[in-house]
Amino acid sequence: MTIKTTSKITLKKTMATKTRCGIFVILVAIGGTMLAFSAPAESGAEDAATKATPVAVEDDMHEFMEYMFEPPYKRLKAGLAKAPEDRSAWKGIKSDSLILAEAANLLLHRHPTDDATAWSKHAMAVRKQGGELYQAAKKRDFELSQNQFAALLKNCNQCHDQFAGGEHQLAP
Repeated sequence: MTIKTTSKITLKKTMATKTRCGIFVILVAIGGTMLAFSAPAESGAEDAATKATPVAVEDDMHEFMEYMFEPPYKRLKAGLAKAPEDRSAWKGIKSDSLILAEAANLLLHRHPTDDATAWSKHAMAVRKQGGELYQAAKKRDFELSQNQFAALLKNCNQCHDQFAGGEHQLAP
């Protein structure tokens, strides 16, 4: 009986050891596979993010302004002609002011070869004033929104004076 019991115990220990070894090998294989496939992806995504640069879809500045800036400007002009009556009207004003503010970031990558510094200052002012208009609209402050819109347009017109020979003057 001792021999049978010893054989059974030895057999159980051998099977348990083999099972543990098998599980260990499987876990190492899974871990290695995860490491092999995840490390380059993270590194590649990080590299892509640091190397990403804006590329103009439309090179002509007049076309860019006409389709990027003019539609929200016209909607804001109409939307701020009288006090917005409801939440939906304020939502449109917030949207268009945010579009103008964010679109100014695109201007920073499209500066002319002559006087890029002045161009950047105008673009940053449009971004700032568009953001202030957005904040005023979030508060549903009609008078402040009108004032911010007028300030925004004043800067747009100064930029047009400098870079477009005074053409394309905007009115609130």
